[in-house]
Amino acid sequence: MDKYKPINRKKVEKVLPHIYDITDHIDVISHHGDKTLFRYFEGKELLSMTYGQFAEKVHEVAAAFNAMGLMGEKVVVIGDTSPQWVCAYMAALAAGCVVVPMDKELDIEEIRKFFRVVDARAVVYSKSFNEKFIKSISDNDTEIRYFIPVTPAYDSTFDAKVITFDEVLACGRERIERDGYDYPIVRNRETLAEMLFTSGTTGTSKCVMLCQKNIFAAVNAAVQTVCFSPDDVIVSVLPVHHTYELMCIMAGMVYGMEIDINDSLRHVMKNIALFKPTGLVLVPMFLNTMYKKIWSEAEKNHKDKALKAALKTSKALMAVGIDARRKLFKSVLDAFGGRLDHIICGGAKLNPELIAGFEDFGISVFEGCGITECSPLTCVTPYFARKYGSVGPAVPCCRVRIDEQYGNGENEQGYLEGEIQVKGDNVMLGYYNNDEANEAAFTKDGWYRTGDIGYMDEDGYVYITGRMKFVIVLENGKNVFPEEVEEYLADIETIAECVVLGRKAKDSDEVVLTAVVFPAYDKFPKGASEELIQESIRNSITGMNRKIPGFKQIRQVEFRSVEFEKTTSKKIKRHLVQ
Repeated sequence: MDKYKPINRKKVEKVLPHIYDITDHIDVISHHGDKTLFRYFEGKELLSMTYGQFAEKVHEVAAAFNAMGLMGEKVVVIGDTSPQWVCAYMAALAAGCVVVPMDKELDIEEIRKFFRVVDARAVVYSKSFNEKFIKSISDNDTEIRYFIPVTPAYDSTFDAKVITFDEVLACGRERIERDGYDYPIVRNRETLAEMLFTSGTTGTSKCVMLCQKNIFAAVNAAVQTVCFSPDDVIVSVLPVHHTYELMCIMAGMVYGMEIDINDSLRHVMKNIALFKPTGLVLVPMFLNTMYKKIWSEAEKNHKDKALKAALKTSKALMAVGIDARRKLFKSVLDAFGGRLDHIICGGAKLNPELIAGFEDFGISVFEGCGITECSPLTCVTPYFARKYGSVGPAVPCCRVRIDEQYGNGENEQGYLEGEIQVKGDNVMLGYYNNDEANEAAFTKDGWYRTGDIGYMDEDGYVYITGRMKFVIVLENGKNVFPEEVEEYLADIETIAECVVLGRKAKDSDEVVLTAVVFPAYDKFPKGASEELIQESIRNSITGMNRKIPGFKQIRQVEFRSVEFEKTTSKKIKRHLVQ
C-alpha cells in the first residue's frame, strides 16, 4: 500500500436529527434514556451517568439559574472536564443565560479581570479553584453574586455568596416540583449566547461572541461529516473550554455515544487502555506522542525489527485485498485498549506521514480545521474521500475561499496560495467591545479572515501552509511559513520539538531562517555529549535542506535544553520563543 494513498471508507447515509437550538439538543439526548453518556472519576472511584440522568440534571440546574435571577446574565464555567461542567454549560444556554467557558490554566488575577470584562454574575468551578476563589469571595471585588463549587471545600467557611452545585440541583428540583419549569423559547438564535476569550494575556485576548445559530451550525456540521456512530466510545482528553473539544462532546451526544473523561494528562495512556475507546478527538501533539510511544516501546522490548517486518507483510497483503492489520498489530492496538479505530485531529497542522503511519496499524486519522471565531469547525476531510495533507472541503454550514493577495503566488503544487476566509452560519457575531478588531477581522464583503494561509485544489479541498502572523519575509520578497518548514523538521526523529524563526544577521539586515530545536535526547546513547547531539541534528537538517526549495532551507540552528512552553491545547507559545 502506498502510504500516501489513504484507505477511504464506504460512505454511509446518516439519518440524524438537525439541532436547531439548545432545547432541541436536550430533547434529543433525553431520548437516549438509559444509555451510558459519561464514565468519569470522582477521586479514585469510577462512576457513570446515563443520558436520562444527565438531561434531568440539566433541567434542574436551568430551573435553579432561573430562580436565582440569572436569565440574561453571564455565567462563567471553569475547571476540569466533568459531567457537572458540561451540565452547567448546557443549563446556562437553556436558561437563557450567556455562558462564559474559561481556561483553567489562566492566572487567578487574569481570571478575576475577565470576570469584570464580561460583567459575570455567577461562576461554576471545579475543586482546584476552591482555594483560589476565597480571595475573590472575601474581597468582594467583582459583581459575582454566586460562587458555585462542584466539589466544595468542607473545611472552609463559606459566606452567603457560595452555593454548592448539589444545592443548585436541589434548588432546581424544588422549583420544578413546586411550580414546574419549561425552558424559555429561543426566539432569536442570533442573540448573544456564549463568550470565549482567545488565548493570550488580558492585553491581547479578544472576547469572541457566539449565538446559538453559530454553536449548533458547527455541531450539526460535525454530526454530518465525521465518521462516528451511536456505538462509539470516545475519551475526552482535551480541555473542555476549547470550542473544538466542546463541539465534539455536543455532537457525540447527538449520536448517543459514550464519552469517558480522562482525569489527568499523566494518566492518558492508562485511561485509554481502561476505557477501550473506538475513537478519539486529539491535537497533533498527542498523535506525535502516541506514535513515538509505539516505536519506543517496540525498541525497548527489542521488537522493532519484528514490527517493521509485520508492516511489510501487511502492505503486501493489502495489495491483494487482504486486511490483516488488526491481527498483525494486536499488541500495538492493545496499548490503546484494543478497539481504537479512528481519530479526529485538529487544532494545528498535522504531518501527512503521521496519518499514513497510523493507517499502517489500522487506525484512520481524519484531519479537520477550525478557529474559535467559527464555533470552531470550518473544514474536515471526508472519511469516504480523504486526501493526505488536506483538512478537507468546507463543512455544510459555511463556504471557504482563498484571497490570493497574500502568499507567494503559485506554489509548488501549481495552486495559488492566499488567506483562507470563511462565510456562514458558524461565523461569530464579532468581538466584544472591540470595534478595531472587528473591522480587521472581516473583509468589506463580509468574509471572516482566519489568518491562515493555504490553497484549495480543484475538488475544493483546503490545504493549510501557515499563519499570516508568523510569516517570515525574506530579503528577496519570498514569504516563508514556519509551520511548513517545521513539518519537514518533524521527520527528523532526533528532534523532539522545534520552532522556525527569522533572525536578523549580525552584520546586515538579511533575514536568516533559523531553527530553534529541543533535541529528542532519548534517541541518543546514554551519556552522549551535547556536542555529539548537536552535530548529529545539524547533519540531519543539512540532509533535509537538500529536499526543499532554497528559500525555505534552514541556515542556522539554535538548541535549548528544555521543552517549549505550551498552551492548554498543547500548541507551542511562539511569541515566547526569543
